[in-house]
Amino acid sequence: MNGPVVPRAVYVLGVGIFAMVTSEFVVAGLMPQMAVGLGVGIPQIGYLITAFAVAMSVGGPFLTVAVLRLRPKTALMALFAMFLAGNVLAAVAPQYGVMLVARLVTGVASQAFFGVAVSLCVQLARPEVRGRAIAVAMNGLMLGTLLGLPLATVVGEHFGWRAAFWTTSGIAVLAALATLVGVPRLGRADGGGGFREEAVVFRNPRLWLVLSTSTLIIGATFSAFSYFHPLLTEVTGFAAGTVPLLLIGYGAATVIGNTVVGRLADRHTVGVQLVGLTLNLLFLVGLAVFAHLAVPAVSLMLGIGLVGVTMNPAMATRVQRTGNARPLVNTVHSSFITLGVIVGSSVGGLAIDAFGLRGPLWLGAALAALGIGTLVPDLLRRRPGAVTPASEPGVATPSAAPLVEVKEPCRARS
Repeated sequence: MNGPVVPRAVYVLGVGIFAMVTSEFVVAGLMPQMAVGLGVGIPQIGYLITAFAVAMSVGGPFLTVAVLRLRPKTALMALFAMFLAGNVLAAVAPQYGVMLVARLVTGVASQAFFGVAVSLCVQLARPEVRGRAIAVAMNGLMLGTLLGLPLATVVGEHFGWRAAFWTTSGIAVLAALATLVGVPRLGRADGGGGFREEAVVFRNPRLWLVLSTSTLIIGATFSAFSYFHPLLTEVTGFAAGTVPLLLIGYGAATVIGNTVVGRLADRHTVGVQLVGLTLNLLFLVGLAVFAHLAVPAVSLMLGIGLVGVTMNPAMATRVQRTGNARPLVNTVHSSFITLGVIVGSSVGGLAIDAFGLRGPLWLGAALAALGIGTLVPDLLRRRPGAVTPASEPGVATPSAAPLVEVKEPCRARS
């Protein structure tokens, strides 16, 4: 086979991410049943989604710090154990308070898992295919949206909402076993270990700008995605039963887009994000204008799927080149991504109150435009004659050494 390939272990890490994402989304598909079962209202069940996101965004980096001194595989297994404990607690929760604690535990564990898993992808893959490797792992996220959410919803509707949590627990056990068998035992990435060693990179102001790009990309996308269902039924006029099929189409578009971006992320990191944000801006504006027409609305929705969350491989690559590929940087990056979800969904709700169901689309377009603005410094830096600040702390340049020293025996072959 010509050129380096993505190691098999990276696909295993994608299975773990799939398990985490399926558990994250399970509440969204079972809100009425859970409300009845726990004796609370629908808004209280909605708070479980918010609690999970906040736990990911705030608690994930702290848990990552706690596992920094562990070998990556050991850290993953510890995080699987914590995640599984939270998921089982959710399945047996006798009351709302216990369920809330369970969701906080699983949220924190899943965010730390993402950070460690992405860092491990970088350790396992050759430098030329790191973007592709991240895309392979992130396909677990895309497939969680495409397959995991419908699976959990169907199980919950037929066997009760607790069965859905038992199912996601079973998926997590299978993913943990696959990790135990299929992921090699490596040393700590890039010589990392202590919190101070890991945190020094955050003194670089450019890293914060790069992180904000990710927040704006995801915020722009989720301001639309969070409200596709009411938009497609109340504005476009689709029957409620048709919307899940349309969302499956959206999920398929994200898988395709993620694969394409993964192929381009290593060589065209900033350019991919510029094109993605520009197209997303156009698709969001187009959907805001033509949401009442079925064919344009569906086409534009699929377009958002192709260029929205699919920017993940390019986002991760840019963050790692600006900072490093260690677990704390990747986990903080995931927290900024989660912040985008929170901003897009919560502010999108306010936009509906003010401007109707098209309001979140205009909000998304504004966030995409801001995201393009955050790319300007990098674009100017790449102009002919521009000087790259190679001496800037934490900034990796094209001539710099690889982010992580990769030892040949650790690379699996496919």
